[in-house]
Amino acid sequence: MSDSWKISLPCNREEAEMLSEDNLFLASHDATPTMVVREGETGAPNEWILEIFCEAEPDTELLLAVQQLSPSALNHGHSPEVTRVPEADWLTISQAGLPPLRAGRFYIHGSHVAASTEAGVRNFHIDASQAFGTGHHETTLGCIRLLDAMRRRGTTFRNVIDVGTGSGLLALAAAHLWPSARVTASDLDQIAVDVAGGNITGNGFRRGSLPGQISLLTANGVDHPVIRRRTPYDLIIANILAGPLTMLAPHIASVAAPGSTLILAGLLCHQLAGVAAAYSRAGYRLNEVLLENEWPCLRLVKRRNRAAPQRLHGRKSPLADDYFGEC
Repeated sequence: MSDSWKISLPCNREEAEMLSEDNLFLASHDATPTMVVREGETGAPNEWILEIFCEAEPDTELLLAVQQLSPSALNHGHSPEVTRVPEADWLTISQAGLPPLRAGRFYIHGSHVAASTEAGVRNFHIDASQAFGTGHHETTLGCIRLLDAMRRRGTTFRNVIDVGTGSGLLALAAAHLWPSARVTASDLDQIAVDVAGGNITGNGFRRGSLPGQISLLTANGVDHPVIRRRTPYDLIIANILAGPLTMLAPHIASVAAPGSTLILAGLLCHQLAGVAAAYSRAGYRLNEVLLENEWPCLRLVKRRNRAAPQRLHGRKSPLADDYFGEC
């Protein structure tokens, strides 16, 4: 095995999630580099690291292109750091910092870690990749814990959609928890859809449109004829960013059944009020917030009538006071 090279550069979370859409420049090189994003060492919610592995020593053109992927690093005077990786499997190295994760009944691990043999545990093999969602970020972890808690309370669902599925992990969790449900997973990014497809089949699930199977679609939010045809959904999961979540509120509400459950994540504490207000206007009430560090995960319920929504525009809202207090 020959030497390889690693390029490292700080980035923020928004940049990390956009990178799979912005890396087309990599294909212009003879040996296409591979990109990995991970959380920074400090654990701060907006500190991430971009790592690019390539077979040949990176030239000036590649380094300049990499630097453009992280405007925040450029603004703070950070330059790409180049490290030689001698005779090593760089993929294993890149994943060595991702320990296995236990979330509810789930054990999530990469190829470098053995599956759990504990009784009652469902193993998910999810390797780090260009698609967001290995379970190690608080947003994904919060969603998994909320889903598991609902199943333990006896809640049942028959028609589920995971909007912005990334690695497909949340769709997998829903399919395991409610094995007779029809599960749809969608993402705007074709790379994420491809990664999710591999994770679905690699973890023993079948792709398809029947109950107990997972359909995988390339779609912008819920804008897809198949998604519309399968409405209404009784469980919707969306782990993306606060801005897209806010814009999607009326669209998500339009495919949701009255009384249905909505799980939202990808926002920080200071964004909770704005996101909750958007969904209150769209016909939802906020029922629960699970806080993972600075990342709240929201459980909302679609109102069954068209009564005027409660105001959620500030911290004086009676409904949201307890949740804002947690943040």
